[in-house]
Amino acid sequence: MHKPVLTIFYQFNPWHSTIGGIQTLINTFIKYAPSEFEVRLVGTGSDRTQKVRKWQEAELAGREISFFPLFTLENDNFRSLVPTTIKYTAALLGRNFTSDFMHFHRLEPSLAALNWQGEKTLFIHNDIHSQTKAADDKNAILWRRFPAAYFALESLLVRQFSQVFSCNTDSAQLYRQRYPSMGDRVKYIKNSFDNEIFYPLSQAEREAQRHELAKRLGLSEETRFILFAGRLHPQKDPILLVRAIAALKEPHIHLLIAGDGELAAAVRTEIAQLELSSRVTMLGAIPIEELAKLHRISNAFILSSAYEGLPLVILEALASGTPVVTTKCGETPKLLAPDNGVVCEVRSPECLANALHQVILHPENYPSVSCVRTAQPYAARSVVRDVYSHMFTRWEKRNFLAIS
Repeated sequence: MHKPVLTIFYQFNPWHSTIGGIQTLINTFIKYAPSEFEVRLVGTGSDRTQKVRKWQEAELAGREISFFPLFTLENDNFRSLVPTTIKYTAALLGRNFTSDFMHFHRLEPSLAALNWQGEKTLFIHNDIHSQTKAADDKNAILWRRFPAAYFALESLLVRQFSQVFSCNTDSAQLYRQRYPSMGDRVKYIKNSFDNEIFYPLSQAEREAQRHELAKRLGLSEETRFILFAGRLHPQKDPILLVRAIAALKEPHIHLLIAGDGELAAAVRTEIAQLELSSRVTMLGAIPIEELAKLHRISNAFILSSAYEGLPLVILEALASGTPVVTTKCGETPKLLAPDNGVVCEVRSPECLANALHQVILHPENYPSVSCVRTAQPYAARSVVRDVYSHMFTRWEKRNFLAIS
């Protein structure tokens, strides 16, 4: 009997350094895919030397997969005039990637799949309804300017999905309300972190490695680190983050920004104008293993987003034993407890600064064990394997009915 085939659709190259929770989740789904499945990825090429529009065998995290790059995308951390999702959707049109299972991580590309046969699943990573209402930046997402057009497209496409998975309970409930006939197909799914990469250190190891990083950066041994990791995009509001550091009157607290994106230049300008060059280090895009090391030695992780689903980076921080400070958005406020983080009721520099002050100066109130305990149910080995187990059961049932 042939293996069930899962084809994943997303506009990235997993062997190329890229920023984003969607990319990380897809990599995790590939890494932990059981041997009973054949896994394929329809993505993008990372340089002009790579053949495009051809299937090629490859290996990712020890797992053999088939990879089909639709076109070359040399840097997906920056948006171009024509959104990458539009380019990706256009490149899919006229093709047929029918599979036993098809996973889509954006709605728009599924336009090409309307007539494809097989079980289709849509993963919702953000609350699109909140995104279309976002007022902080007119460039946050293209659909914010045309919400009616998006919802018309959504209504056309969403009914083809056998399952709609959302990592945000409010978003899942909203989809059930908008599409009552699909109520049993819309489900909450836990986002998952790779527990082989993100794990805590002992207190002694954490302190030793923190001292080592401070020395490497030319900082005092007393330095305490705040970490931000993510795309420098209006959604994440990194300008607010920098202003929060300015409002935090603690010279030995240092912000590490791991990420890149269209707001990188604006962030650098803000740092210079607020005279924070000695208190903020921009690291650019870094490999996930390097990011994991920073999570393990940071005193706090911060999220200043305007809207979210459940960011993987929050789970990664908690799994590393690091408490979280966040704005009140997405699923994170429902996840955190008083002993592993602080939710800011107001999106202001002062509120974020006060929360950071509270967490960093009173670490005894936010023990590592509490952080890890909260993240543990989201470990990829159990969450992802459970998804595959249900997929395989449905596949076996369909095959049994087909030959009966």
